[in-house]
Amino acid sequence: MTPQIDFQPMLQSRPIREIAYEVLKHAIVTGQIPAGERIVETEYADRLHISRTPLREALRKLERDGLVEYVLRRGVVVRAFSVEDVDEIYTIRNALEMLTLPAIIEKARAEDIASLRQKLHGMDALMERDDIEALSPLTRAFHSELTRLCGQQRILRVIESQDEFITKFSAIAIRNEKNLLGAHQEHYRLVELVEQRDLEGFRELMHKHIEDSKRNCLAAVQERIRRQEQNR
Repeated sequence: MTPQIDFQPMLQSRPIREIAYEVLKHAIVTGQIPAGERIVETEYADRLHISRTPLREALRKLERDGLVEYVLRRGVVVRAFSVEDVDEIYTIRNALEMLTLPAIIEKARAEDIASLRQKLHGMDALMERDDIEALSPLTRAFHSELTRLCGQQRILRVIESQDEFITKFSAIAIRNEKNLLGAHQEHYRLVELVEQRDLEGFRELMHKHIEDSKRNCLAAVQERIRRQEQNR
């Protein structure tokens, strides 16, 4: 059964194949189109209000991303994220984020520090209520704002190209975090280190923080795979 996704007619000026790719990528990453789902060209072309040619081009790009695969006698099928997928995406993203740290230290202004702290204060109440679902997007927004302070547009474009993946993986990592309060306190400490222009301390804590997130997400994915294998 085709998932219920609210696809709107594509009237934007960008190439239709690019818009189709972005819509489908978002739906797959967020789980609107679940792993194992077949993407039937005729159905999705109708729902996206496009012809099958740009849809096929979008699907080929999704295949290069590792989000779909062509399966014999089934056609195009949405892939589940593997441990290797999560490890690779986090490794690339974390390496790029580490490159931005000197520029963040150099360029952060007093108003930037105040804005970051305001975000953290908004997260405090959610921490007290243990509202993980509401906390997750705010945590991602905090990290995105911190990273953007670097002003290195080429690096930022590459980082942002993976943002949907990281948003999903970060939510998984937060739900699997055993010391959520400690991770939140690290956010405050990261802002302090930026304010103090302490590059070495900032680099050391950021490396620990993002590697902890990677490890938590990997553990959750491994546990999901283990349960699936037990249920076969």
